[in-house]
Amino acid sequence: MRQKPTILDRRIVATSRLFCVEELKLRFSNGVERTYERLAGKGAGYGAVMIVAMLDADHAVLVEEYCGGTDAYELSLPKGLIEPGEDVLAAAERELKEEAGYGARQLEHLTELSLSPGYMSQKIQVVLATDLYEERLEGDEPEPMRVDKVNLRELSALAQNPQFTEGRALAALYLVRDLLTQRGAFLS
Repeated sequence: MRQKPTILDRRIVATSRLFCVEELKLRFSNGVERTYERLAGKGAGYGAVMIVAMLDADHAVLVEEYCGGTDAYELSLPKGLIEPGEDVLAAAERELKEEAGYGARQLEHLTELSLSPGYMSQKIQVVLATDLYEERLEGDEPEPMRVDKVNLRELSALAQNPQFTEGRALAALYLVRDLLTQRGAFLS
């Protein structure tokens, strides 16, 4: 196993309401020194969840919301922050109800994904939700989200949709498709 670099100095160089930019001065085991910057979340950092909610054996729920990063309405999976005192599955259940109007009788934590580990410290927990039922909770979204669906057999086409650009969501959908195929839960 490689030896991690030694942190020579660490400081916050910029902050906003949601994020901090942290500067790290590092020395690698070969003596080379570099300065890295990374985007770090503010506050306690309880994490986030992304939910692949299966309507049936083939179709997963997508939601459409305005995304400030791209200044566009984007399709993605339901997701959100884990609140203090919540575990991953409780957060997934809450976010699914708030964003898509569904609850799930079965929730399973699958994995943890990062988006850009060279520059961001945030990670997201991927949860599979099955045996859905309709139930809506009031959330913190500024407007109702449009709910859509995707056939897991058509992920290549979804990846070509200019309104669907989030790599973590695509990875989670492929992961679930493979998992359901291995379990024999996919319709023929």
